[in-house]
Amino acid sequence: MKSFSFSTLCSYAEHKLEHSFILSLMKYPKGQHTKGERMHLLFKNFLQGKLTYFHFYKGGKENYSLIGDQGATLLVRRLLLIRPPHISEGDVVVMRHPEIPQSFLVRRLVATEGREMMSTDEKDEPFILEKGHGWFLSENTSLEPKEAYDSRTFGPLPITRIVGRVIYCMRTAEDHEVVRNNPESQTRDAPVLNMELDIEEMAKFNPARK
Repeated sequence: MKSFSFSTLCSYAEHKLEHSFILSLMKYPKGQHTKGERMHLLFKNFLQGKLTYFHFYKGGKENYSLIGDQGATLLVRRLLLIRPPHISEGDVVVMRHPEIPQSFLVRRLVATEGREMMSTDEKDEPFILEKGHGWFLSENTSLEPKEAYDSRTFGPLPITRIVGRVIYCMRTAEDHEVVRNNPESQTRDAPVLNMELDIEEMAKFNPARK
């Protein structure tokens, strides 16, 4: 049975309370709910809800260093507010596919609004990322843009397409690790990872990976 430090428990409770509060506001917008309904949802999510979920992602050349060629089970932290400090440059994220409804991509957010983007092709003019937009790249940046299928192909996208940050990756029951994200994000996710990571449950989520 896991044991946790008092500071980890407090930090985790703080994250859960924040998440539950934001979720209650989204579920019951101001003026469209009673105080009792909002409080009920807040405490329900605080006591029963989790801040992470499992997501199986198929392998491929574009993310081989992270996912491998056979796919991997990912532990993803749910994100409701897609803005700093909840999301940072350098984070590996699960995002809604820009072309296929109900599908998702795993890419690394490498730049956000205000960044000047330069191309290796002299024919391309530099540009500044617009407010609320991000530049997403596959892990294997040596691939041609069409193969990698990232922002070099589909361009900058609204960061609101992000649904979560990948914090742990299991390729097999014996091959798994913490995902390298922005250091600030990793610090922020540490208590969540400590409390909600369950290696056995991750292995059960995709039995074929045992």
